[in-house]
Amino acid sequence: MSISYQPVIGLEIHAQLQTNSKIFASDPVLFGQKANTLISSISLGHPGTLPYLNKKVVEFAIKMGLAIGSKIAPKQYFDRKNYFYPDLPKGYQITQDKTPICIGGSIVVHLKEGNKKMEFHHIHLEEDAGKSLHEGDNPFSFLDYNRAGTPLIEMVTEPSIHSSEEAFALVSEVRKLVRYLGICDGNMEEGSLRADVNVSIRPVGTTTLGTKVEIKNMNSLRNIQRAIEHEIVRQTKVLNEGGTLIQETRTFDAHTGTTHSMRVKETMNDYRYFPEPDLAPLEISETWLQEIKAAMPLLPWEQEQKLVKEFGLPAYDAHFLADTREMAIYFEEVAVHSKAYKSISNWLMGPVKSHLNEKNQSISDFGLSPKTLAEIVDLVESSTLTHNLAAHQLFPLAIENPAKSPAQLVEEQGWLNAQSGDELNTWVQEAIATYPDKVKEYQKGKKGLIALFIGEVMKKSKGTADPKRVNQLMSEELAKA
Repeated sequence: MSISYQPVIGLEIHAQLQTNSKIFASDPVLFGQKANTLISSISLGHPGTLPYLNKKVVEFAIKMGLAIGSKIAPKQYFDRKNYFYPDLPKGYQITQDKTPICIGGSIVVHLKEGNKKMEFHHIHLEEDAGKSLHEGDNPFSFLDYNRAGTPLIEMVTEPSIHSSEEAFALVSEVRKLVRYLGICDGNMEEGSLRADVNVSIRPVGTTTLGTKVEIKNMNSLRNIQRAIEHEIVRQTKVLNEGGTLIQETRTFDAHTGTTHSMRVKETMNDYRYFPEPDLAPLEISETWLQEIKAAMPLLPWEQEQKLVKEFGLPAYDAHFLADTREMAIYFEEVAVHSKAYKSISNWLMGPVKSHLNEKNQSISDFGLSPKTLAEIVDLVESSTLTHNLAAHQLFPLAIENPAKSPAQLVEEQGWLNAQSGDELNTWVQEAIATYPDKVKEYQKGKKGLIALFIGEVMKKSKGTADPKRVNQLMSEELAKA
């Protein structure tokens, strides 16, 4: 008889901190450089070299802890985690084992069934390893130590996640938060943000944790979901067939959607942790902590509240605009020049977003100044232009001609004439004269024919006339004909 199981999932989310140099050396932190060009005797752990702590790394970690409501440990020390992989040049990793910098904390995620608070156990600082490269059919592995020593925070959740949807939502929120704080670019494709996923299952209604399986180095939100879903099915099948699960580390194959065993999971004793003898204890003064707190930017949920309270936006709009700090800031900059806040939001969610998607750009790359967009919005708000004309003709023209104001472009194109009563009346009369038979049919009750006449006027105006105004004039003239 098969048993129903509840999945229990924990995440270890690694974020590379966006500092100029590494955590214990002055080597630069850059992506995509020639292999082994961003290294030094310190990052390679040569005999006689000593590490020294990058203060900005500590500040960034504290910012993350403050953002999720962690307690910041006033005194910490670093530890050596010993293991021997080819991409670990020193043969050990400097990390924080017993004294993590941030303790506790939580993030609220938005799920289909409602919001859920996701709890963290701690955040600790550590250095990244290098990278093993396996090229084609070459039987040799190549080592690139450029990444070795890059500063990381590792965010360790409580084992309180119970679905792939929850894990997806949590990593998404962490990515948004690190970007808001400016501490990590959140680029999962480049490995700046990645996660180790721990999955176990237990019979529904029980509280004892099952055997944990770790899936390493997941760098895609979708693949995190897929790996969890596969692992739940795999573990359930093993147990229902009378098998036994082992604590192991597995890897995920994105092509097949399956996981495969890498090695039996190491225990804490295997790592032989001991205090790092070459680094002094780290103490966080209350004065420095208060300075960091004072410099914190608005967090995503705080930005949403501001957009609702100060600009009267609906919650949906606020959530969309606050998805990135840059989009929220751009909205506020447009709002300096126009008070049509809801219309600004509609433009950002509509034409602007479509343009950015088409060009594969972010709002930071957008070529239209906030002032220019505000002028376009106000031309529509004042009924000087129709929304259709502004969105489909003026908007792309303004992007192509950033040196010209929207008013100047409107004048050059002669669009204001299309809104004048005399011009519209002429086009309406011409349309009626073109279809005398259809006029008679309209007057006999085929009122749907008005669309034919309106379409004729829109052709003559090259799409610049206001359809509502045309409809009104056409109805009046057909009634007289």
